[in-house]
Amino acid sequence: MKFNERLKEIRRDSGLTQKDIYTRLQVSPNCYASWEQGRTQPDIENIKKLCKIYEVSADYLLGITD
Repeated sequence: MKFNERLKEIRRDSGLTQKDIYTRLQVSPNCYASWEQGRTQPDIENIKKLCKIYEVSADYLLGITD
């Protein structure tokens, strides 16, 4: 599974909206949406924050492990 697909899936499974996430990360709505659409990817600091929000490992978020 690609990063953007996993990101969208875990957000939906968590019952959170894009607004919930981009607000917590303090990034623009367009920035977060582009991650889920696969146009861009977050930097390492935002990957760390995403892992904390979703309570998953970076390996899982990045699609290295299932």
